[in-house]
Amino acid sequence: MYLLISIILGALLGYVLLIMGPLVGGIIAFGIVVGCLFRGLYLLNEIHKKIAAISPHEDKVQRAYREYLEEKK
Repeated sequence: MYLLISIILGALLGYVLLIMGPLVGGIIAFGIVVGCLFRGLYLLNEIHKKIAAISPHEDKVQRAYREYLEEKK
């Protein structure tokens, strides 16, 4: 249902931007697209930070250092 509403609203927005002319409508459309892309990148960064905090993985160097410290004890 939400997809249908989004499609209809997107079509109406496209029609309004087309009526406004290529300069004004193009600038507004560019702003909408770039704003959505930046928001998506921001959300992906936040998701990455939360997942990395939950399950930290250790690389080869950290594992070797940990094993070295355990052997030394």
